[in-house]
Amino acid sequence: MTGPPPPGTHGGRGHLLDVDLDLSASLNPLAPDPTPIFAGHLDTVGNYPDDTRATVALADALQVDPSRLVLTNGGSEAIALVAAELGRGSVSGPEFSLYERHLEPDPSAGRWCSDPNNPTGALAPTDDGALVRDEAFYPLATGRWTRGDAGVWALGSLTKVFACPGVRMGHVIAPDADRAERIRARRPRWSVSGLACASVPDLLDTADLEAWSTGIAELRDQLAATLAELGWSPVPAAANYLWIPDAPGLRDAMFAEGILLRSGASFGHPDAVRIAVPRPERMSQVLAAIPPRA
Repeated sequence: MTGPPPPGTHGGRGHLLDVDLDLSASLNPLAPDPTPIFAGHLDTVGNYPDDTRATVALADALQVDPSRLVLTNGGSEAIALVAAELGRGSVSGPEFSLYERHLEPDPSAGRWCSDPNNPTGALAPTDDGALVRDEAFYPLATGRWTRGDAGVWALGSLTKVFACPGVRMGHVIAPDADRAERIRARRPRWSVSGLACASVPDLLDTADLEAWSTGIAELRDQLAATLAELGWSPVPAAANYLWIPDAPGLRDAMFAEGILLRSGASFGHPDAVRIAVPRPERMSQVLAAIPPRA
Protein backbone atom coordinates (compact mmCIF):
# COMPACT_ATOMS: atom_id res chain seq x y z
CA MET A 1 0.00 0.00 0.00
CA THR A 2 1.49 3.34 -1.07
CA GLY A 3 -0.67 5.46 1.22
CA PRO A 4 -2.57 5.07 4.47
CA PRO A 5 -5.79 3.07 4.46
CA PRO A 6 -9.05 4.91 3.82
CA PRO A 7 -10.73 6.32 6.91
CA GLY A 8 -12.66 3.77 8.93
CA THR A 9 -14.88 3.84 11.98
CA HIS A 10 -12.07 2.71 14.25
CA GLY A 11 -8.30 2.64 14.51
CA GLY A 12 -6.04 -0.25 15.40
CA ARG A 13 -5.66 -1.82 11.97
CA GLY A 14 -1.91 -1.38 11.74
CA HIS A 15 -1.23 -5.10 12.21
CA LEU A 16 -3.04 -5.68 8.90
CA LEU A 17 -0.78 -3.22 7.07
CA ASP A 18 2.91 -2.77 6.49
CA VAL A 19 3.43 -0.31 9.32
CA ASP A 20 6.02 -0.32 12.07
CA LEU A 21 3.98 1.59 14.65
CA ASP A 22 0.22 1.95 14.98
CA LEU A 23 -0.81 5.20 16.67
CA SER A 24 -4.35 5.08 15.30
CA ALA A 25 -5.60 3.25 18.41
CA SER A 26 -5.16 4.98 21.75
CA LEU A 27 -3.97 2.43 24.30
CA ASN A 28 -2.16 2.93 27.59
CA PRO A 29 1.49 3.52 26.58
CA LEU A 30 2.70 2.68 30.09
CA ALA A 31 0.80 -0.56 30.67
CA PRO A 32 3.01 -3.55 31.42
CA ASP A 33 2.86 -6.45 28.98
CA PRO A 34 -0.35 -8.33 29.91
CA THR A 35 0.62 -11.48 28.02
CA PRO A 36 2.05 -13.34 31.06
CA ILE A 37 -1.21 -12.79 32.96
CA PHE A 38 -3.31 -14.14 30.10
CA ALA A 39 -0.88 -17.04 29.62
CA GLY A 40 -1.39 -17.98 33.25
CA HIS A 41 -5.12 -18.48 32.69
CA LEU A 42 -5.17 -20.56 29.53
CA ASP A 43 -6.72 -23.40 31.50
CA THR A 44 -9.99 -21.43 31.47
CA VAL A 45 -10.57 -21.85 27.74
CA GLY A 46 -12.10 -25.29 28.25
CA ASN A 47 -14.82 -24.02 30.58
CA TYR A 48 -17.81 -21.76 30.23
CA PRO A 49 -16.99 -18.39 31.79
CA ASP A 50 -18.17 -17.12 35.17
CA ASP A 51 -17.71 -13.40 35.75
CA THR A 52 -18.55 -13.38 39.49
CA ARG A 53 -15.01 -13.01 40.82
CA ALA A 54 -14.03 -10.50 38.15
CA THR A 55 -17.13 -8.38 38.86
CA VAL A 56 -16.39 -8.25 42.58
CA ALA A 57 -12.73 -7.37 41.99
CA LEU A 58 -13.55 -4.60 39.53
CA ALA A 59 -16.35 -3.21 41.72
CA ASP A 60 -13.86 -3.01 44.58
CA ALA A 61 -11.37 -1.11 42.40
CA LEU A 62 -14.09 1.24 41.12
CA GLN A 63 -15.57 1.59 44.62
CA VAL A 64 -19.09 0.84 43.41
CA ASP A 65 -21.64 -1.69 44.56
CA PRO A 66 -21.20 -4.91 42.53
CA SER A 67 -24.95 -4.95 41.92
CA ARG A 68 -24.55 -1.84 39.74
CA LEU A 69 -21.65 -3.23 37.70
CA VAL A 70 -21.94 -5.29 34.52
CA LEU A 71 -18.89 -6.69 32.72
CA THR A 72 -19.07 -6.52 28.93
CA ASN A 73 -17.21 -7.81 25.91
CA GLY A 74 -15.27 -4.58 25.52
CA GLY A 75 -16.37 -0.97 25.68
CA SER A 76 -18.15 -1.35 22.34
CA GLU A 77 -20.58 -3.87 23.82
CA ALA A 78 -21.15 -1.56 26.80
CA ILE A 79 -22.15 1.18 24.36
CA ALA A 80 -24.43 -1.13 22.37
CA LEU A 81 -26.18 -2.53 25.47
CA VAL A 82 -26.91 0.84 27.07
CA ALA A 83 -28.01 2.29 23.73
CA ALA A 84 -30.42 -0.63 23.31
CA GLU A 85 -31.80 -0.02 26.80
CA LEU A 86 -32.27 3.73 26.34
CA GLY A 87 -33.21 3.70 22.66
CA ARG A 88 -32.84 7.40 22.01
CA GLY A 89 -30.04 9.82 22.74
CA SER A 90 -28.43 13.09 21.75
CA VAL A 91 -24.82 13.44 20.66
CA SER A 92 -22.93 16.68 20.06
CA GLY A 93 -19.85 16.26 17.86
CA PRO A 94 -17.10 15.69 17.50
CA GLU A 95 -17.72 12.38 19.25
CA PHE A 96 -16.99 8.68 18.95
CA SER A 97 -19.04 7.37 16.03
CA LEU A 98 -20.35 4.24 17.79
CA TYR A 99 -22.85 6.26 19.82
CA GLU A 100 -24.83 7.39 16.80
CA ARG A 101 -24.45 3.97 15.19
CA HIS A 102 -26.47 2.38 18.01
CA LEU A 103 -28.80 5.24 19.03
CA GLU A 104 -31.91 6.72 17.51
CA PRO A 105 -31.00 10.41 17.45
CA ASP A 106 -33.25 12.67 19.51
CA PRO A 107 -32.05 16.14 20.53
CA SER A 108 -34.45 16.14 23.48
CA ALA A 109 -33.17 12.80 24.86
CA GLY A 110 -30.35 12.28 27.34
CA ARG A 111 -26.93 13.31 26.11
CA TRP A 112 -24.04 10.94 25.52
CA CYS A 113 -20.46 12.12 25.89
CA SER A 114 -16.96 10.72 26.05
CA ASP A 115 -14.92 11.98 28.99
CA PRO A 116 -12.26 12.89 28.08
CA ASN A 117 -13.69 13.69 24.70
CA ASN A 118 -12.80 11.34 21.90
CA PRO A 119 -11.23 12.79 19.74
CA THR A 120 -10.18 16.13 21.32
CA GLY A 121 -8.93 14.73 24.63
CA ALA A 122 -10.60 17.46 26.72
CA LEU A 123 -12.17 16.54 30.04
CA ALA A 124 -15.88 17.30 30.35
CA PRO A 125 -16.91 20.18 32.64
CA THR A 126 -18.30 19.15 36.00
CA ASP A 127 -21.74 20.51 35.11
CA ASP A 128 -22.03 18.96 31.64
CA GLY A 129 -25.26 17.15 32.50
CA ALA A 130 -24.62 14.04 30.40
CA LEU A 131 -26.82 11.00 31.00
CA VAL A 132 -24.26 8.54 29.58
CA ARG A 133 -20.56 9.09 30.13
CA ASP A 134 -18.03 6.99 28.23
CA GLU A 135 -15.02 6.92 30.53
CA ALA A 136 -12.82 4.65 28.40
CA PHE A 137 -9.87 7.04 28.75
CA TYR A 138 -10.83 8.69 32.05
CA PRO A 139 -8.49 6.59 34.25
CA LEU A 140 -5.50 7.43 32.04
CA ALA A 141 -6.38 11.13 32.01
CA THR A 142 -7.11 11.60 35.71
CA GLY A 143 -5.60 8.73 37.67
CA ARG A 144 -9.07 7.77 38.92
CA TRP A 145 -11.26 4.95 37.69
CA THR A 146 -14.50 6.95 37.37
CA ARG A 147 -15.97 10.37 38.01
CA GLY A 148 -18.74 8.77 40.03
CA ASP A 149 -21.67 11.03 39.13
CA ALA A 150 -24.97 9.96 40.68
CA GLY A 151 -27.76 8.97 38.30
CA VAL A 152 -25.40 8.61 35.33
CA TRP A 153 -24.55 5.61 33.19
CA ALA A 154 -20.74 5.25 33.18
CA LEU A 155 -19.03 3.07 30.58
CA GLY A 156 -15.47 1.81 30.84
CA SER A 157 -12.83 -0.10 28.88
CA LEU A 158 -10.20 -2.25 30.54
CA THR A 159 -9.05 -2.96 27.00
CA LYS A 160 -7.75 0.63 26.79
CA VAL A 161 -6.37 0.79 30.34
CA PHE A 162 -4.37 -2.44 30.07
CA ALA A 163 -3.55 -2.13 26.34
CA CYS A 164 -5.02 -5.46 25.28
CA PRO A 165 -7.58 -4.84 22.50
CA GLY A 166 -7.55 -8.47 21.47
CA VAL A 167 -9.06 -9.51 24.81
CA ARG A 168 -12.35 -7.65 25.07
CA MET A 169 -13.03 -6.25 28.55
CA GLY A 170 -15.43 -3.41 29.28
CA HIS A 171 -18.06 -2.51 31.84
CA VAL A 172 -21.22 -0.59 32.60
CA ILE A 173 -21.83 1.18 35.90
CA ALA A 174 -25.60 1.59 35.96
CA PRO A 175 -27.36 4.29 38.00
CA ASP A 176 -28.87 1.58 40.22
CA ALA A 177 -29.08 -2.19 40.64
CA ASP A 178 -32.41 -2.53 38.82
CA ARG A 179 -31.11 -0.91 35.66
CA ALA A 180 -27.90 -2.94 35.89
CA GLU A 181 -30.01 -6.08 35.95
CA ARG A 182 -31.76 -4.96 32.76
CA ILE A 183 -28.36 -4.63 31.08
CA ARG A 184 -27.42 -8.13 32.26
CA ALA A 185 -30.63 -9.44 30.73
CA ARG A 186 -29.71 -7.83 27.39
CA ARG A 187 -26.14 -9.13 27.45
CA PRO A 188 -25.58 -12.28 25.37
CA ARG A 189 -24.99 -15.35 27.50
CA TRP A 190 -21.28 -15.87 28.27
CA SER A 191 -20.50 -12.54 26.66
CA VAL A 192 -17.17 -12.04 28.45
CA SER A 193 -14.66 -14.80 27.81
CA GLY A 194 -13.33 -17.09 30.50
CA LEU A 195 -9.83 -15.84 29.77
CA ALA A 196 -10.91 -12.24 30.38
CA CYS A 197 -12.90 -13.06 33.52
CA ALA A 198 -10.02 -15.00 35.08
CA SER A 199 -7.47 -12.31 34.21
CA VAL A 200 -9.29 -9.23 35.48
CA PRO A 201 -8.27 -9.55 39.17
CA ASP A 202 -4.61 -10.04 38.25
CA LEU A 203 -4.67 -7.15 35.78
CA LEU A 204 -6.16 -4.88 38.44
CA ASP A 205 -3.24 -5.77 40.73
CA THR A 206 -0.86 -4.23 38.16
CA ALA A 207 -2.79 -0.96 37.86
CA ASP A 208 -1.07 2.25 38.96
CA LEU A 209 -3.47 4.85 37.63
CA GLU A 210 -1.91 7.84 39.32
CA ALA A 211 1.59 7.06 38.04
CA TRP A 212 0.26 6.20 34.60
CA SER A 213 -1.68 9.46 34.36
CA THR A 214 1.38 11.50 35.38
CA GLY A 215 3.66 9.65 32.97
CA ILE A 216 1.21 9.96 30.09
CA ALA A 217 0.94 13.71 30.66
CA GLU A 218 4.72 14.03 30.41
CA LEU A 219 4.85 12.01 27.19
CA ARG A 220 1.87 13.89 25.73
CA ASP A 221 3.47 17.26 26.49
CA GLN A 222 6.67 16.16 24.78
CA LEU A 223 4.75 15.09 21.69
CA ALA A 224 2.63 18.25 21.65
CA ALA A 225 5.68 20.49 21.95
CA THR A 226 7.40 18.93 18.94
CA LEU A 227 4.24 19.06 16.86
CA ALA A 228 3.82 22.75 17.69
CA GLU A 229 7.47 23.52 16.93
CA LEU A 230 7.03 21.99 13.49
CA GLY A 231 3.96 24.09 12.68
CA TRP A 232 1.13 21.75 13.63
CA SER A 233 -1.44 22.83 16.20
CA PRO A 234 -2.58 20.08 18.57
CA VAL A 235 -5.50 20.88 20.84
CA PRO A 236 -4.61 20.98 24.57
CA ALA A 237 -5.66 17.60 25.98
CA ALA A 238 -5.84 15.50 29.13
CA ALA A 239 -5.99 12.14 27.36
CA ASN A 240 -3.42 9.71 25.99
CA TYR A 241 -3.83 11.15 22.49
CA LEU A 242 -3.72 14.47 20.67
CA TRP A 243 -6.17 15.96 18.17
CA ILE A 244 -4.94 18.15 15.33
CA PRO A 245 -8.01 19.70 13.68
CA ASP A 246 -6.19 20.95 10.58
CA ALA A 247 -3.48 18.52 9.49
CA PRO A 248 -3.28 18.33 5.68
CA GLY A 249 -0.73 15.77 4.58
CA LEU A 250 0.37 14.72 8.05
CA ARG A 251 -1.22 11.26 7.97
CA ASP A 252 0.32 10.51 4.57
CA ALA A 253 3.75 11.73 5.62
CA MET A 254 3.77 9.70 8.84
CA PHE A 255 2.51 6.60 7.02
CA ALA A 256 5.48 6.90 4.65
CA GLU A 257 7.66 6.62 7.76
CA GLY A 258 5.85 3.47 8.89
CA ILE A 259 3.57 5.18 11.45
CA LEU A 260 -0.22 5.02 11.20
CA LEU A 261 -2.38 7.87 12.56
CA ARG A 262 -6.14 7.99 12.97
CA SER A 263 -8.06 9.93 10.34
CA GLY A 264 -10.54 12.46 11.67
CA ALA A 265 -13.11 11.49 9.03
CA SER A 266 -15.17 9.25 11.32
CA PHE A 267 -15.44 12.19 13.72
CA GLY A 268 -16.74 14.43 10.93
CA HIS A 269 -13.41 16.17 10.32
CA PRO A 270 -11.64 14.63 7.31
CA ASP A 271 -8.72 17.07 7.46
CA ALA A 272 -7.96 16.25 11.09
CA VAL A 273 -5.87 13.50 12.67
CA ARG A 274 -5.72 11.92 16.11
CA ILE A 275 -2.34 10.65 17.25
CA ALA A 276 -1.91 8.33 20.22
CA VAL A 277 0.84 8.96 22.75
CA PRO A 278 3.49 6.31 21.99
CA ARG A 279 5.31 4.13 24.46
CA PRO A 280 8.40 5.88 25.88
CA GLU A 281 10.84 3.70 23.96
CA ARG A 282 9.17 4.67 20.66
CA MET A 283 8.91 8.41 21.31
CA SER A 284 12.18 9.38 19.60
CA GLN A 285 11.11 7.48 16.47
CA VAL A 286 7.79 9.32 16.38
CA LEU A 287 9.30 12.75 16.95
CA ALA A 288 11.88 12.20 14.20
CA ALA A 289 9.13 11.20 11.75
CA ILE A 290 7.01 14.35 12.17
CA PRO A 291 7.48 16.58 9.12
CA PRO A 292 7.46 20.37 9.27
CA ARG A 293 4.19 21.81 8.09
CA ALA A 294 4.47 23.15 4.57
